[in-house]
Amino acid sequence: MFNMKKVTYNGLTFEPYITREQIATRINEIATEIKRDCDGRIPLFLCVLNGAFPFATDLFRAVDMDAEIAFIRLKSYDGTATTGVVKEVMGLTEDIKDRVVVVIEDIVDTGRTMKRLVEDYLTPKQPAMIKVATLLFKPDSLQCDVQLDYVGFEISSKFIIGFGLDVDGMARNLPDIYIQSDEK
Repeated sequence: MFNMKKVTYNGLTFEPYITREQIATRINEIATEIKRDCDGRIPLFLCVLNGAFPFATDLFRAVDMDAEIAFIRLKSYDGTATTGVVKEVMGLTEDIKDRVVVVIEDIVDTGRTMKRLVEDYLTPKQPAMIKVATLLFKPDSLQCDVQLDYVGFEISSKFIIGFGLDVDGMARNLPDIYIQSDEK
């Protein structure tokens, strides 16, 4: 393993937090759980863009079963803070009636985005089952009740970047996850 170093974006310093090896191991474990839970059905993976793209790609490849993938884009962040408003940027075009849908999200913090997606957007389309897989979960930031079926890592409420997570569009392509440093 290489030596991860601090990185700086937009004047903010971030420290190494979760390595690509730890991410890969956890993704394989989640893939095994999804295969078991889908029990022969063909799930539709629904990737929430942009941040979940790396997680969805690796998870989709790791699931050793027939599956399909689709994309939706929602926005609730501005810089390093959640706006509290969930905006649909790109909607679902697939028919999900009677399908098993596995929502793939990069991070659940307040839970508002996931609650709106599941309750207001997906449930009325009558899927057979909705499962939620998130790479990261901030339990201390949760503000509403959401069902998370697969959680990669529970983390603190600090801001993070890398492996799909960004700060103003930057740092998504970092292969590891970094956490905001307390350095000034």
